[in-house]
Amino acid sequence: METTDSPTEGDPLKSGEDGVETAAPPATELKRGCKEVLGLSKLTHWRTAIFFLSLFLCLTVVFAFSFIIPCPVRPQYLASWNRTFIDAETYDVLVFEDTSKDKVKDVLLVVKSAEVSLNNTCGNAGLPSPCVFMMAVDGTDGETLWVRPLDPDFHWAQCGLDTKTREEWDCLLFHSDRLSALDKSKGEVRWQQPQPPGLQSSLPVLSVPDLDGDKVSDVALVASDSTKTQLVFISGKTGVQIGSTVALNTTETSAHLLHKSGEGTEYLLLQNDTGLYGLALWRIAKEAKEGLEAGFKEKKQMKREAAAASGSVPVYESDLLRRVVRTDTAPSSNLMLVTGSDVVLIDGKTLQPLWKFNTTSVFREPGFGHFNKDGVLDIALEEDMDDSTKRVVILDGKSGDVLWEVELLSGANSPGPTSVHTTNSISIFVFWGLLPTQANSSAPGERRSYMLYPLYSNVLLESEKMTDHIVAFKATLMERGRHAAFILLSGPEAKDTEGTVVLSKWKLKSDVPGSKVLPVGRSEAANTDDDDDIKQAFNRLRFSDN
Repeated sequence: METTDSPTEGDPLKSGEDGVETAAPPATELKRGCKEVLGLSKLTHWRTAIFFLSLFLCLTVVFAFSFIIPCPVRPQYLASWNRTFIDAETYDVLVFEDTSKDKVKDVLLVVKSAEVSLNNTCGNAGLPSPCVFMMAVDGTDGETLWVRPLDPDFHWAQCGLDTKTREEWDCLLFHSDRLSALDKSKGEVRWQQPQPPGLQSSLPVLSVPDLDGDKVSDVALVASDSTKTQLVFISGKTGVQIGSTVALNTTETSAHLLHKSGEGTEYLLLQNDTGLYGLALWRIAKEAKEGLEAGFKEKKQMKREAAAASGSVPVYESDLLRRVVRTDTAPSSNLMLVTGSDVVLIDGKTLQPLWKFNTTSVFREPGFGHFNKDGVLDIALEEDMDDSTKRVVILDGKSGDVLWEVELLSGANSPGPTSVHTTNSISIFVFWGLLPTQANSSAPGERRSYMLYPLYSNVLLESEKMTDHIVAFKATLMERGRHAAFILLSGPEAKDTEGTVVLSKWKLKSDVPGSKVLPVGRSEAANTDDDDDIKQAFNRLRFSDN
């Protein structure tokens, strides 16, 4: 029997404890609860799908980079190689450009011969023999990348021109009676024009802004004889002359270069027997053709000075000016002037002297590098002491003070000082000659190469190199951060004489194991570093192009 004290299946709305009736939940709440449960379930499914989709995409990317997309392969290069040309003549032309696009610099040179290989002869090109060959040699193994035969005779070549052309030509050659613009990648002739009449131009070629409106930078050629100096603008796209030839109202000049002031105004600097002075390029362009000056920037102060000085701005007056060298490749870098009594550093922005160093015997092109870590390029000079001895001096680029010096026996046909930069803000300097302490063990006239590491400035690394007549020698960075090398070009000593031409490359660090560690200067007895430690310091070097 059913009782009223406890709930039963027949009375489900009664409470078993207090007898209070409980109402059933409304139907709307039941529906809402079901929807919430179903929504949460759908959201969970979507999250799961997104997770697995993300996981699939990540695995796909990993698979693609691991197996489908190949990893970049660093070029494999030989530590040293030689190229030999028989019955040939060569010139002081060594250019380093990455022509093969493998991130390793290649070597461009010029050879005069009847042939450089079986397939590259003057006869095959329809040229008189011997003719001129410009070629690119692979920096990794010394193999020929391309050869371009040209009409003899050779006068000059300049590469590295900032022409910004779609054709990407980079080298300009003056040979025979014509100018040829060559593509550095394939050696193709982009354009060829006769040399402007009455103008035997000389280096350097000046890259100037676009003057003819074809969106290609143009070039300027300068020529000088015993009576006058002239300038002509030519199109970088076609080689056609722009405007007329401009006489610069001056007598013979011995050198010239393009310089950009701190405000961006471009000047042609001319060196003659009275010193160094500049001409604003906008003024020259205006004289060549009305309206051409629009491509150049004017500096009002310099414009007034130029008007007061008959068109020229004096930079440094000296009747003993021998050499003007740019300290860096930048057009606005400082200028180093060598006179008969001193060396003067000129500020590239203001064209005012910074310091002077008294010397009367600098006889070779200087070298530039970082001996200390102040960020300013220091200067390596060679002074002629007497007929057989020279003094190598490194001057502080900031003050002109002597930072380091050593005396060497000159040796016949010794190249000038050079350097290669490292990643720790200093440079490795390279000199040629012979330490007096090594003279007794050498043959007469022998020369050797020496490397100086500024952190170990009391020693030199000496390397014996048996070479013939050296035409050109450079230390350069072949591959960014890793591959510093020496490039040496040797050939016949007498001009216009055929002989054996050899182009050699060897890695800088390959000289270290067989080199001698020799003390130098006043610190000969103070060298406490072990020779192996010094060589290991050279081997740990990493190189930079800055």
